[in-house]
Amino acid sequence: MRRSPGEVCFPGGKSEANDKDEIDTALREAKEEVGLQPEKVEVVCRLMPGIDKMNHLVTPVVGFIEDTFQATPNPDEVSEVFVVPLEYFIKPSKYKALSYKTSSGFLTLMHCFIYDDQEHKKSFKIWGLTAHFAVFLALVIFGERPTFEVDYDLDNLISSSENNFINLYASIYERKKSNL
Repeated sequence: MRRSPGEVCFPGGKSEANDKDEIDTALREAKEEVGLQPEKVEVVCRLMPGIDKMNHLVTPVVGFIEDTFQATPNPDEVSEVFVVPLEYFIKPSKYKALSYKTSSGFLTLMHCFIYDDQEHKKSFKIWGLTAHFAVFLALVIFGERPTFEVDYDLDNLISSSENNFINLYASIYERKKSNL
């Protein structure tokens, strides 16, 4: 909440000296933010990294948890916890895309979902890097074409995501180099 108050995001944050790798960071942050015990997570993989609006590298870690898990949000970091079916990120009822130019000049699509949560009787806006990671994971898991346009070659999803990341990273590097 301190860095992005009011925004929807997955648990996560900066690595600390005791973290061995991105997986340790993700598990520690999930425990701190929502009370998810690391031993209750079956880590499956890391996804292609993304770059946030502050140009920090963000590596998503994917894992399975029991559907009976009850989050205990840390009020210093999390205001609410809600669940969205993964399929919503390929077949949404409320969606729009914005053409977005990063600070480095890279042009991309920014996904924006509005999810009406019946349990909380509230709508949540899911956009930016959070939506990007959710869409990519849904594409990998379901192997279906979404009901909206994406920046990937869906016939070569992994290699096109790698190329997108390399192009984004290169645009940031070029901008930094030109500012020297």
